[in-house]
Amino acid sequence: MAIRLLSIMHAKHILQRSNSFGKQVASTYIDIPKGYIAVYAGESEKRHFVIPISFLNQPSFQELLSKAEEEFGYDHPMGGLTIPCSEEIFIDLTSRLK
Repeated sequence: MAIRLLSIMHAKHILQRSNSFGKQVASTYIDIPKGYIAVYAGESEKRHFVIPISFLNQPSFQELLSKAEEEFGYDHPMGGLTIPCSEEIFIDLTSRLK
């Protein structure tokens, strides 16, 4: 249990750093590293995350992609992939994929 909590806290810290980087450059172009993709998740206010492309092949992440397709189609107004789930669920899922 303690190890899982530590891994979740570590993943949350990494994701928060990527989010704070996004805030620093505000609405300008963000250079996403090779092998990563920009993702927006959250309910009322979307947060910016940068995740490895390898997550896209994971079955649990593909469920979120199906929900995103149902809700947004292929038109993602935020510019990156928009995932229709809460930040907490997204952070929990990505922490388990690492």
